[in-house]
Amino acid sequence: MVRLDRITNSNYSLLTVYGFYVRIQKMNSQNSPELKNQEYQLLNAIAEDSMVTQAGLAARLGIAVGSVNWYIKRLVNRGYVKVSHLDRTRLKYDLTPEGMSLLTQRAVQFMKSSLQVYNDLRGKAKAVIHEMSQRGITDVYLEGSDEVMDILQLTCIEAGVHLDEYPVRWLLRSLGQNYQLVDLNDENH
Repeated sequence: MVRLDRITNSNYSLLTVYGFYVRIQKMNSQNSPELKNQEYQLLNAIAEDSMVTQAGLAARLGIAVGSVNWYIKRLVNRGYVKVSHLDRTRLKYDLTPEGMSLLTQRAVQFMKSSLQVYNDLRGKAKAVIHEMSQRGITDVYLEGSDEVMDILQLTCIEAGVHLDEYPVRWLLRSLGQNYQLVDLNDENH
């Protein structure tokens, strides 16, 4: 007959089996542990190619092979990567379901934050176009050519604002994550 007793506290459980104590660490199931950026990059690289070598990973990430080895050991110990020996010198790395889940969670979080930035910029672009409409401005020159200005350009086109090829009177520019309307006839611009 097997006797099994359990003693539990917030950090671990002790099981008594035939008088021996076995300590079982609890995983933090509330939040996924913070991983270093290189660890996420390793997870992504392994997801793309399970036959990748540590030297290949080091070259891809721009870090030392010893660092790759250390990060892989951390990922294995955390249960995110499984290592299989193909022969004496060749290893195969596979993401565990937990590793795939962690990678997917990060991708979803990135998409959510990117969409939030886009929506914020889109709202600001619509506000500046509304201000232009209130002031009777129908032609404007867009200064700059980054992603922030691309959102403004799309909003101008949708609103029927004519985009000048060169600065005439009104200019729109980005200031960080905001837009500024400038009257080029104003001496203080």
